[in-house]
This record gives sequence, structure tokens and C-alpha cells, in this order.
Amino acid sequence: MDTRNLNSALETFLKEDAVNQLAKILTYALKTGRISYEEAEHILDDDPEDALILADQQRLLIPLRSVKDTLEWDHSVLLLKPGEIYKMPNVVRYLVEQASRTGQWYPEYAVAQTFREMGEPKWNTMPALVKKLGEEASYNRLDAVQIKQVCSQFGLRDRVDSLISGLKGAGVMSPKLSSIAEVQRAGSPIYELNPSLFILTSGNETSN
Repeated sequence: MDTRNLNSALETFLKEDAVNQLAKILTYALKTGRISYEEAEHILDDDPEDALILADQQRLLIPLRSVKDTLEWDHSVLLLKPGEIYKMPNVVRYLVEQASRTGQWYPEYAVAQTFREMGEPKWNTMPALVKKLGEEASYNRLDAVQIKQVCSQFGLRDRVDSLISGLKGAGVMSPKLSSIAEVQRAGSPIYELNPSLFILTSGNETSN
């Protein structure tokens, strides 16, 4: 498999030694949206643990194993052993697909295409909205009140609940369910943004 373009894109924001292995794993996972531990091990002909840990840290792959019957990131359990499966979020599919073609990391393109595929009528507005969410976040987290404020800025206040649902389904964010103290302080749910969408690279423009 030719992973040179994807590898170059990943290296714009990841400096870890496992980047080359990560590119191979993501290229394989792109075919079906998931990859098993055994498949990763076979592809690399080596221990895949460092690459899978890196993928989990960047939310490029999410473990299917969960402490509850839910796909929320906070409930996922990263186990590095045979029998485990790791799923690629919808928005990451477009990130990886585009990076494999161009050698560039285009979060705006990925967000736009994901929401267009989901049937969002304002899909071409979503890249700017998601970028604003990132600007409002602290340590990659923000609360529901902040999300409502951002939605209002884009004239979408009446669709906050459906947009939050869409952002979760796209893989842009997930509830931070373990941070009970934070939720109590904020007085509203806390969400974690997908770090892979908030990468500072040059020349990234939304493409249709």
C-alpha cells in the first residue's frame, strides 16, 4: 500500500516515531471504517501498539470496546490485544481519504463532506462553525452553553439540539461523561472535541 501522501500529512502535526505505522493502519481502516488488532499486526508485521495508542490519542480510531453500551469516547476502553476492534469516526474517513490523495490535512474539507453526506442543509457552514467551536474550547473541551452561543452566531440557535447530535454522529465531538465535577461547575454537559480536526497547517481551505 502506498501511504506516502498520508504519511506526509500526518507528519505536519505528529512527530512520533509511529507515524509511518499509523499511516498504514489508517489506510487499511479506510476500506471498511474499522480495523482489528490482528489486522494491524499483520499489516505492520510488527507490534501495532504504539500506532494504535497514537490513533486513540488523536481520536483517529475509537475502540469499539466500551464499559457501557454506547459509542461515547469516554466509555471506550483501549485494549491492545487480539480480538479488539477500532472504529474510524465518519469525519476522519474524509480526513484520511483526502490526505491520501493530496498529502495535506484538510479538516474543513472533511467537516463539509461529512455533513453533506449526512444530509445537513447547512453543510457548507459547518466548517466555520466547527472552527469557531475550537476557538471557544479550553483544553479541547467546551460546554453546551458555549455550543449554543456559537450556533447562535451562525443563525442556528433553533437547531442546537439537532446540531449537537450531528456533531456527535460525525465524530467531531463526544460528551465528556467522566468529568462530573466539571459538569457541575459548568452547569451543563461538557464535550470533548476531536483533536485531529484542530491542527494548525498552512493552506487548508474548504473544498467542495
